[in-house]
Amino acid sequence: MKKLILSSIFATLSLFSVSQTSFAAGTHYDIRVDGLACPFCAYGIEKKFKKMEGISDIKVDLDKGVVSVNAAEGVELQADKLKKLFNESGFTYRSMKKTVK
Repeated sequence: MKKLILSSIFATLSLFSVSQTSFAAGTHYDIRVDGLACPFCAYGIEKKFKKMEGISDIKVDLDKGVVSVNAAEGVELQADKLKKLFNESGFTYRSMKKTVK
C-alpha cells in the first residue's frame, strides 16, 4: 500500500514539474530582415537559429520579411549579434520587437 501511495505522489509531482516547465516565462522576438526572398533563404536562417541554445519555434515569413523566434527564460537576443548573424548570411538586419511572455 505504501508503494502505491508513493508511486501516486511521485507521478503527480512529475506531472506538475512538466506542466510548470511548459509555462515557463520567456521572450518572443519578431526580427525584421531585408533580403529574404526564397525558401532556401528561410531554411538557412532557420538552421542558424536552431544552433542557438534556448531558441525555439522559429518561423520565417518571406512576404513580410520577418523572422519570429521564442527564447527561453534567461536567453536574450542582442541586436549587434543579430546584425552579424544576418550580415554573414547575406541579409540585412533592420529591427527587433521583443515581447515578454
